[in-house]
Amino acid sequence: MGCLTLFQANQLAEVLESSYGLSRGWTGVGGMLIVGGVIMGGIQRIGRVTSRIVPLMCGVYILACLYILGTHLEEIPGLFAMIFHDALSGTAAGGATGIAVSKVIATGVKRAAFSNEAGIGTAALAHGAAKTRPPVREGLVAMNGPFIDTIVICTMTSLVVLVEGNWQGLGVRGVDLTSQAFESAMGGLGRLLIVLSVVLFAVSTMVEYSYYGRKCFSYLVGWGHGHFYNYFYCAMIVLGALCTTESVVNLLDTGFAFMALPTMMAALLLSPRVMEASQDYFRQVPK
Repeated sequence: MGCLTLFQANQLAEVLESSYGLSRGWTGVGGMLIVGGVIMGGIQRIGRVTSRIVPLMCGVYILACLYILGTHLEEIPGLFAMIFHDALSGTAAGGATGIAVSKVIATGVKRAAFSNEAGIGTAALAHGAAKTRPPVREGLVAMNGPFIDTIVICTMTSLVVLVEGNWQGLGVRGVDLTSQAFESAMGGLGRLLIVLSVVLFAVSTMVEYSYYGRKCFSYLVGWGHGHFYNYFYCAMIVLGALCTTESVVNLLDTGFAFMALPTMMAALLLSPRVMEASQDYFRQVPK
């Protein structure tokens, strides 16, 4: 259940509705057909599609963020200072709510885990299918994912939103907040770029997550019945597009919490073997 892409479908529907007035239902159906056409082809087709989409997606988004931040270089140090001050002093959200520091940290951990999946156990399913020897090498590749996702992409997004100032408005949140920030900085082109990025982000994630869910479902009910999960998964894309953001986030936070418990326990139990394999690998690497 935690591998359902309800949130991605929801945010895709939200940005297309706010930008172009496209019905959420039509977005859900379109996403279902596109994703269904890819995932029915198996892991090889999933790998081919995501290997083309993800670099394009990251490149377009990072270049747009760098352009916006480049025009406000003098403001960036002050923004970092504000982020740390408000988070650690319990005055997050611009000092309006007085949220406790523990609440801020808990929310940040949940959003970070949802963003990069570190400690959740999903990425291991994909990297485990890679034909790479030795496995430590694949593990090093996997470690780059959370860094690029959270430290680079998410930090850039937050700085763009803060530097444009629209985050202080009432009733604007989620992907609309980012969309307005890009439009404020780059006009119609900015909105077009954010829509393109959201579409690529959502489609690549929805395609990738189907593999995770099917692997887990197949383990539980038998490998010969795994294909039934694909039909359920595609139907949930339509549901995610129609549901409210709050209900989707609450469901997925719960799913991620239950996924993190066994994953972290396994990580602790396996850590001696990981350390041994890592030391053997680095001894063999030429200095």
